[in-house]
Amino acid sequence: MNISISSGIEPLSEFRKKSADFVKRLKKDKNPIVLTQHGKSAAVLMDVSEYERIAKKMEMLEDLLEAKQQVEQGNTFTTQEAKDRIDKHLSKWK
Repeated sequence: MNISISSGIEPLSEFRKKSADFVKRLKKDKNPIVLTQHGKSAAVLMDVSEYERIAKKMEMLEDLLEAKQQVEQGNTFTTQEAKDRIDKHLSKWK
């Protein structure tokens, strides 16, 4: 995902006039568009599938960071403890 300086930054007034064209462009290019207001960045438009992809990636990174912190704190389980915990949780669904 890249924001193009030549085509990825647009004034809000242009979006108001051509919002349907902006949506088509997002779906086609998958690149975000920065909207400006009074010459300053105001919002980012993004294709839904790209947003979902980034959100999933962020969730995974947050999970990995939490796991790393747990390991550093010594909050770990042996393989057998992990299996027992999994079996206990799965037994609730039988």
